[in-house]
Amino acid sequence: MIRLYDEYTHLTLDRRGFLDKLTRLVGSSAAAAAIVPMLSASKAQAAIIAADDARISAEKVGFPGPGGITISGYLARPANAGGKLPAVLVIHENRGLNPHLEDVARRFAADGFIALAVDLLSRSGGTPTDEDVARQKIGELDPALTIADAVAALEYLKTAPGSNGRVGAVGFCWGGGLVNRLAVATPDLVAGVAYYGMQVPAADVPKIKAKLMLHYAGLDDRINAGIPAYEAALKSTGVDYQIFVYDGVNHAFNNDTSTARYDAAAAKLAWSRTIDFLKQNLS
Repeated sequence: MIRLYDEYTHLTLDRRGFLDKLTRLVGSSAAAAAIVPMLSASKAQAAIIAADDARISAEKVGFPGPGGITISGYLARPANAGGKLPAVLVIHENRGLNPHLEDVARRFAADGFIALAVDLLSRSGGTPTDEDVARQKIGELDPALTIADAVAALEYLKTAPGSNGRVGAVGFCWGGGLVNRLAVATPDLVAGVAYYGMQVPAADVPKIKAKLMLHYAGLDDRINAGIPAYEAALKSTGVDYQIFVYDGVNHAFNNDTSTARYDAAAAKLAWSRTIDFLKQNLS
């Protein structure tokens, strides 16, 4: 069922086809309807860090992007922090910037970072509420312009009030792949963390200057197929990297709004490794 959902959300975007296959698998349309909410992300899931948490100061922001557009984002920082802080660019999954990713930005703020959850659908009018529409819009993005927008977000964070100028990036799923591409695109990325993200071609790896931490789900055959070639290229070109594969967990194991795919133990371990890595390299 999880493999079917992954195929639907990342490859076909064919909801009717997905529901037909799921119905055949579980035996009835009623059973399929009951299972879908467990596979998909729930907007009703409570945030880990509430939007009004007194420890956090958060706001919607806009900043210039290539070609005169305005890129939107959600900026979170520790409230009443003294001194300059490291900064983290948070890059969303293929559903765009949603409340879950805003929550992730607040989690980084609670750990002492200035965090910007960027909306890379800004160029297309912003993230829509319908996730299927968001996935379609993600698929229609111009790759070169998307990277240029991500670089603009990184540059915004370098000079944001309170930033120490050292910026890392953390991305999930589609965003994880974008972290890998961002590392190729700019030497200004100090550290990148990719959660189950698509790898870049080996020929592009020599351009990477950032230190990398790569988290993969043990059951994620689609993404994991690219690990050997990517690791060989990272090793041969001397990129500073770490790879962690979490056995027995699914793609999107970090997303606590998805009941069927979330794995609390793997998510906690990956998060602690991520925070330690970013503090070590951005402070």
